[in-house]
Amino acid sequence: MSGIVGHTTYAILTLKEVLRRKLRTGPIAVRHYSAFLAGAYLGSDIQTMPSVTCAANNEEAGYGGIPYSGCPGGSSKPWMLRVDGEDYLPRQIHGLFYGRSHLIFGWTKEDESLRVPWDHLPEYFAASLHDAIDFYGPSERTLAYILGWTVHVVSDSLIKSFQPGLTLKLLDGTYTPRNRPIQDLFSFHEIGIRELGLDWAATLADIAATPVEAAQLHFMRISEPRGELARMFKGGWKPERKKLMMAVLAENRRWARRHFNDELAEMQLSPNAKGKPEANAGLQKTTGLDYEAMIEAARASDLRGQIGKIASEAASIIEAIERRSARLRALSTAPF
Repeated sequence: MSGIVGHTTYAILTLKEVLRRKLRTGPIAVRHYSAFLAGAYLGSDIQTMPSVTCAANNEEAGYGGIPYSGCPGGSSKPWMLRVDGEDYLPRQIHGLFYGRSHLIFGWTKEDESLRVPWDHLPEYFAASLHDAIDFYGPSERTLAYILGWTVHVVSDSLIKSFQPGLTLKLLDGTYTPRNRPIQDLFSFHEIGIRELGLDWAATLADIAATPVEAAQLHFMRISEPRGELARMFKGGWKPERKKLMMAVLAENRRWARRHFNDELAEMQLSPNAKGKPEANAGLQKTTGLDYEAMIEAARASDLRGQIGKIASEAASIIEAIERRSARLRALSTAPF
C-alpha cells in the first residue's frame, strides 16, 4: 500500500497526529490541505505516467514502468515522454529521479552515495522548507506540499522496510504484491470511508488539480545548488535536467487524473451472491481471498495499528524538523 490510497491515508492520519501535538506546521497543512496531500503522493512518485499506448485504439494506459496487459487485442507499445527530441521510457525516468524524491532508497547504483541517512532526514527537510521560503516566496501552499512530501519519504521507508519499526505480518509479509490489495481496500473502506468519512473521489480530484511546485526541483537537487540545502548536501546537483524534470512533473499532473480514476474503480465493491460486499475479481485472484476474508486478515494483523505507527513516526519527524528550526517555530498558530 504505497500508491495513492496508501499515501493519502498516511498523510491524513499524520496530519491528525500533528494537530494533536499542536505542532506549528499543522495549521499550514490544514489551510492548504490539497497541496499537503499532493505532496504526499506526487511529491515523490514521479513515475505517475502511462505505461503503454494500446495499438488498437492508440489510447494510453497503465502506470509507470509496471507491465500492462489490458489493451484491446492485447497489443501495445511502450509509452514514452518526448523532451527536446529525446524519448524517455518510464523506467528511465524512474532511474534518473526516483531516488532523488525518496532520499532513503530508490537510487541507481552510481548515485547510491547520495542517499540521505534516516537520522539526517529532519535536517534535509528543514533546509528544504527554509529554502522554499527564501527562494519561492512566502507561499504556505509550497510549505504544505513539502510537508506532505516528508510524510511520503517516511511512510514509504517504513512500509517497504528500508527503515525498521513495523511489525506487520499480513499474509506473506509486510509489503508484497499479494497483500497490497488488502492494505488498499482496508485503508479505502475501513479507514477512509468508515473512520474518516472521506469522499475519495473529491479528494483525489483535488490532488490531481494541484499545480506543480517549482520547489520540488530544489528538494530533488535538480536545480542550481543554492541555499541551506546546498550548503548541507553538496553533492549530486543536476541543473541540466531541469527541463526534463519539469516535463515529468507536468505529466504527473496530467496522468494523475486518469490513474486516480483507475484506482477508484478498482476499489469499488459490489454485492456477491449472498448480498455481501465483494472486491473485484482481479484483487480476489491476487490475494486468493474474498473481501470478507481480506478484512479479517487485515484486522488479525493489526493493520490499523501499524498504519497508526507510520503516522506517529511521520509526525515525530515533523516535530524533529520544528525542533531544528527557529523559523518554523515562529510560524503563526492561528486557527484554520
